[in-house]
Amino acid sequence: MTQVIVDATLKRKLLNLTRKLEFRSASGEVLGTFVPTVDYEQVERAMPKLSEEEMRRREKETGGYTTAEVLAYLEKL
Repeated sequence: MTQVIVDATLKRKLLNLTRKLEFRSASGEVLGTFVPTVDYEQVERAMPKLSEEEMRRREKETGGYTTAEVLAYLEKL
């Protein structure tokens, strides 16, 4: 894989991304994409803290909607 060393300014911009970025030339030509790495510790901290009892309760829940029902509802909007 080819590597490009970025300066501090570009590094700060790239580190703040949460979604894929598309690089384009001034004329609009797509040059490539940048996909930020995932900080799994940050993701884990954002997850709700559920007890084992609550997780088991949720696993046993019934109901909900099928994919077809959700799509039918969305088409009506």
